[in-house]
Amino acid sequence: MAESPKLWKRSQAFHLECGTTLPEIEIAYHTYGQLSPAGDNVVWVCHALTGNSEAADWWDGLVGVGKLFDPENYFIVCANILGSCYGSTGPLSINPATGKAYGHSFPLITVRDMVAAHELLREELGIQKIHVALGGSMGGQQVLEWGIQKPDLFEHLVLLATNAQHSPWGIAFNESQRMAIYADSTLLEVNNPEAGKKGLETARSIAMLSYRSYDTYQLSQTDDADKLEDFRASSYQRYQGLKLWRRFNVFSYLTLSRAMDSHNVGRGRGGVEKALHAVKAKTLVIGIATDILFPIREQEEIAKGIPGAQYTVLESIFGHDGFLVEFQRIESLIRLFLFSPEAKVDASPRPSQAWTVSNVALPGSEKF
Repeated sequence: MAESPKLWKRSQAFHLECGTTLPEIEIAYHTYGQLSPAGDNVVWVCHALTGNSEAADWWDGLVGVGKLFDPENYFIVCANILGSCYGSTGPLSINPATGKAYGHSFPLITVRDMVAAHELLREELGIQKIHVALGGSMGGQQVLEWGIQKPDLFEHLVLLATNAQHSPWGIAFNESQRMAIYADSTLLEVNNPEAGKKGLETARSIAMLSYRSYDTYQLSQTDDADKLEDFRASSYQRYQGLKLWRRFNVFSYLTLSRAMDSHNVGRGRGGVEKALHAVKAKTLVIGIATDILFPIREQEEIAKGIPGAQYTVLESIFGHDGFLVEFQRIESLIRLFLFSPEAKVDASPRPSQAWTVSNVALPGSEKF
């Protein structure tokens, strides 16, 4: 059974990068383990687009009892990001000025705003040093932004399948999804419990194409040669859309996709290269060879810009989703990075194997 998050409310104005102010904010978060007397055992996990603060659930290959980040040894924190629908202030929250949910009127949130909320929670928890901060995709964007803002706070950063500035390609994917949502004429029907349903389902179907790879679908969704309709790939896309609708909010999806578009660590700092050079933490950057949404050239840019950063590439069938699925190999890379600092981290390709439908266990993507 899922553990309910803790809630922390800040009853003061929260100033957003866009110039708007939220009158108050609430942050939902999970912690595992205990802060050591020396305060030197903090692991901060940042979740991705549609994830939540229960890192031991969606990243159970890395976080949990007996795992790399074991609460017996570490104080692990994961906070739900602003704009989400999993407890932190977002479109489902009540606007004190109207007494109603913000809905489509929720203001523009940026990755820097998310990091500002993390900072407030960090101070509330009495954390003075973060031993490891890690995240993939939008989670990695948060970790990188935070590492630039507070270079003396972190000892280690682990960045997976992420970038320093969201690309025109990524923005185009997000805009296509938003177009699908806005094309749903039910979106603003206040009394309709399924308002925006078809739009969000279609948006998720578009997103799935960027999270996976050609080979993933070829191996797991191929039909018999004599089939004329009702293809597996078609039903799979519909299933993924419905699954997201059942667990997420359409206005949060709009809010967070725009936040991802805004990500640019070089904004106001003299460019990306200069901003990356400000990072002081020991940094591991992991790319995924088949990732079409965050191609490895983006991780290469990060690694080249951060002094002393280590960089490696995973060969994976899973595309962008590999940062969630390939946890055994990722665990080995992070373990080597943290505990064998003199060793060079290398994601050597796994032994050659013939991929078949039976040995491709598709992740649901629903956990990020």
